[in-house]
Amino acid sequence: MGISRRIVLALSATALAMSMGAASAQDATKLKIGTEGAYPPFNNLNASGELEGFDIDIAKALCEEMNAECEFVTQEWDGIIPALQAGKFDAIIASMSITEERAQQVDFTDPYYTNSLTFIAPKESDFDPSAADGKVIGVQQGTIAAAFVEENYPNADLNAYPSQLEAWADLSNGRVDAVLADFGVQYGWVQSDDGQCCEFKGDPVDSNDRIAIAVRKGETELAEKFNTAIAAIRENGKYAEINKKYFPFDIFGE
Repeated sequence: MGISRRIVLALSATALAMSMGAASAQDATKLKIGTEGAYPPFNNLNASGELEGFDIDIAKALCEEMNAECEFVTQEWDGIIPALQAGKFDAIIASMSITEERAQQVDFTDPYYTNSLTFIAPKESDFDPSAADGKVIGVQQGTIAAAFVEENYPNADLNAYPSQLEAWADLSNGRVDAVLADFGVQYGWVQSDDGQCCEFKGDPVDSNDRIAIAVRKGETELAEKFNTAIAAIRENGKYAEINKKYFPFDIFGE
């Protein structure tokens, strides 16, 4: 074999290797994760405009476990399912409760934590969840808390806000008597400087709410990949590490 032929073969082999490398890069799993970015301590934009929180850390751990390259996309809560359906992102990791209505629009993974609905009100308030007629209750619109108040407190005044942050702001300013929301997010707020005004009132009014990742209908393969990753981070201790960062109790539940 002549020198020139060996050079040609060597160049061909190099080109093939480069081509295969490029193909592998293209074949790598790339996912866009939709989240709200206004629901601390689960998903929130910090002062630098960066996403942080329990949902965000869990999403990153799942992506690492799946060997997936993930990009976050923020989306207002009211439009988050339509945005998923339209292909703006591939999955929603934003503390979304599994409900029958939502299950008609999206497919859910296994739960990655358990929630309950709880009231908070100013510490000096005598607000009682069992006697809330005539009270003004703040909720985030489009949530199970909003649906719960509509169904179970017909004689209370409902104030629904685009974000949880706005509901808390009106609670601080005295425009609502109490706020009903997920226990975890309420816990995070009453522990913060802004939430020192308030405390939990009464027992949870609804429990055993399951929080999961949403994917488009029919995308069972992606849902199963998430399920496998959820089980893996529960097993290898990564979930517990993230949990401890935000809560002094196991948020996963039974």
